[in-house]
Amino acid sequence: MFGKVINALAFQAGWLACVLGGTPWALPTVALIVTCHLLWLGIPGEWRWLAGFALLGAGIDGTLTLLGGLRFADASGLPLWLWLLWPLFATTIHHSLAWLWSHPRLAMLGGALGGPSSYLGGARLADVELAPWAVVVQAVLWGSLCGWLALRTVIYRDRP
Repeated sequence: MFGKVINALAFQAGWLACVLGGTPWALPTVALIVTCHLLWLGIPGEWRWLAGFALLGAGIDGTLTLLGGLRFADASGLPLWLWLLWPLFATTIHHSLAWLWSHPRLAMLGGALGGPSSYLGGARLADVELAPWAVVVQAVLWGSLCGWLALRTVIYRDRP
C-alpha cells in the first residue's frame, strides 16, 4: 500500500516538473523518478512497459503536434517534457493504477476523462494551445488505451 501511494505521489511530482518546469526540470526529475521506481518498486520486465509507452507517446503526441492539435509557444515539434510524461504514466500501470484494470468500464471512463483533463490542465500551465478536436481524439485514444489495459489484465489473470 505504501509503495502505491509513493508511486502516485511520484507521478504527480513528475507531472508538475514536466508541465511547470519544461525540459530543464523534466529530464532530471523523470530520470530520477523512473530510476528509483525501477530499483524499489519495479517488477521484472517493467522497463519494457516504460519503453513501450515512450514510443507510443512519441507517436501519438508527435502526430497530434504535426496535425496542429498541439501548438507550443516556445518550440517547434514535440518538446521532450511532453514525451517524458508517457513513461512516467507507465510507472503507475502495475502499481497505483493496478486496481483500475479489474474494472474495464471504469478504466475506459477514467481514461476518456482523465487523459484529456491532464492535457487541458497541462496546456493552461505550460502555455500550450490545444485544438478542440485534439481533446476529442485524446478522449477516444485514452479511453481505448485504458480499456486495452483492463482487457489485457483480464486475459492474463484468467489464464490457467
